[in-house]
Amino acid sequence: MSPWTSAVGAPQLARLLGSQHTRDGVAAGAAASLTGGRRLPAYRSLADGVRLLILEGRVPVAARLPAERELATALAVSRTTVAAAYEALRGEGFLESRRGAGSWTAMPAGSPLPTRGLDPLPPEAAASVIDLGCAALPAPEPWLTRAMHGALDELPPYARTHGDYPAGLPALRQALADRYTANGIPTMPEQIMVTTGAMGAVAAACRLMVRPGERVAVESPSYANILQLMREAGARLVPVAVADQLGGWDIPAWRQVLSAAAPRLAYVIADFHNPTGALATEEQRRQLVDAARAAGTILIADETMTELRLDDEVTLPRPVCAFDPGGSTVITVGSASKSFWAGLRIGWVRAAPDVIRSLVAARAYADLGTPVIEQLAVAWLLNTGGWEEAIEVRRALARGNRDALVDAVRRHLPDWEFTVPHGGLTLWARTGGLSGSRIAEAGARLGVRVPSGPRFGVDGAFEGYVRLPFTVGGAVAEKAATRLAAAADLVASGATIEAESPRTYVA
Repeated sequence: MSPWTSAVGAPQLARLLGSQHTRDGVAAGAAASLTGGRRLPAYRSLADGVRLLILEGRVPVAARLPAERELATALAVSRTTVAAAYEALRGEGFLESRRGAGSWTAMPAGSPLPTRGLDPLPPEAAASVIDLGCAALPAPEPWLTRAMHGALDELPPYARTHGDYPAGLPALRQALADRYTANGIPTMPEQIMVTTGAMGAVAAACRLMVRPGERVAVESPSYANILQLMREAGARLVPVAVADQLGGWDIPAWRQVLSAAAPRLAYVIADFHNPTGALATEEQRRQLVDAARAAGTILIADETMTELRLDDEVTLPRPVCAFDPGGSTVITVGSASKSFWAGLRIGWVRAAPDVIRSLVAARAYADLGTPVIEQLAVAWLLNTGGWEEAIEVRRALARGNRDALVDAVRRHLPDWEFTVPHGGLTLWARTGGLSGSRIAEAGARLGVRVPSGPRFGVDGAFEGYVRLPFTVGGAVAEKAATRLAAAADLVASGATIEAESPRTYVA
C-alpha cells in the first residue's frame, strides 16, 4: 500500500502558493515572506508556504507532492531551491520521503490531533460557561410538545405489535418519500430507511460498504463526529480541501483524488457545510456525481443542514441525488436533529431499493431499529404542516444569532477572518495567526467553550481556526466574543494556561 493517499500536482501547488495572502507585513506566499525587514531565502519562503498550506488543510496530510524538477518548473525557481525547501520540511516533520514513493506531507510527531466534537455541557454549567461546542439549538415550542401529543394519539395500534421496524415505520417512510417527491425527486417508501439520527445513517452505510483499510474521501475540513466514526470503522481517510470563500467544492481536486485514490466512499455536505457554511453549486453537484460514477465511488450526501437557509435571496440548488437518476451512485442522508431539535434522534437514508434492503438486513447486527414514539412525532410534523412552521422559527432564531455573533466577533476580534455563510449553524473563523487549540484551551478557563480547527481536519490540519456555532445571540453572543478576545490575548502574550477546571467568569 502506498504511503500517500492523494496527490497534489505541480500546477495546483503553484496556484495554492500564489493564492496565499500577505497579512501584517508578512507574506505567507512562497515568493514574498519577509521577517524583520529582511527577505527570507527563497527555499525558506517556499517551505513556509507549503507548511502553512498543510496547517490550514488546503494541502492534505499524506498527499504526495510533485517531484522537485516539476515544482521548480511550475514556480520558475531552481531545482536546488525546491530540494532545500523539501529538506527543511522533512527536518520540521511536515514531509516524509521514500525512494521510489516520492515525498508526501505529514504532521510533526507529537502534534496534538483532537478529532471528536465536544460533548455537550450539563445544563447546570450554563450559568458559568458559554457552550459553543455544539451546533444545536433549543427545541422549538410549541411544536415539539404538539408532535409528542400527536405521536401518543397514534401510538395504540403500534403498541399492539412487536414494535420492531428495522426499515422504519411505514407512515414515516411514506411521509419522507412524499417530501422528496414534492421537491422534485420522485421517491418510493422502499427507497427510505429510518435511522437513529444522521450518525446512524452514515454508520449503517460504512458498516455495509467499507472494509478496514479501505479509502474514504472526505471534505477538508468536515464534520468532526463523522470523521471519527469513519476512523473507528477502519477507513483510511483521504481529505479534499473545501474551496475558499464558501465556494463549495474544488472539482479538479475531487477528480484527481477520485481517480488516483479510487476511494470506496466519499462523504460530502453540499448544503451549508459544517463547519465552513459553504454551499455547493448545482454544476459542482452534477460534476461530482459524474466523477464519482466514473471512479466507481459511492457518494454519501449529508443533507442535515439543508433546511437551514438563513438568507431568503439564496436559492438552493437541486439535491445531489437529482443528478443520479439511476440511484447507483448517491446515498442521501437526512435528519431532524439539526433542523428541528438534537433531542429528536430521527435520521434517514434515501437510496436505491436494493441498497435499502441491504442496509436493513445489516441492521440486525447493530441497533435493530429506531424508537417508535419519535418516528411518530416526526411523521406528525411532516403530515400536519408543523414541520414547515417550526423550521421557519428555527431559521429566524439562527439568523438572529448569526448576525449578533458576527457583529460581536468583528468588533472584539478584528484580526479574525471569516466569510458569513448564507445558512447552516456554523461560522468557520481563522484566528489571526494564533493557535486555535490554544485559544480553545484558554477560552475554557475564561468561561467560553469552542472547538478548535483540528477537530474538523484529518491528521491535525486547521490549527489556525475555530468553529463558532449560531447557538447564542444578543448579550450572550457579546459576552462570548469578549471572552474569546481575552483568550486570544492570553495566547498572543505567550501566557501559560494552567490546566484547571473551568472557572466562573464574571463580566
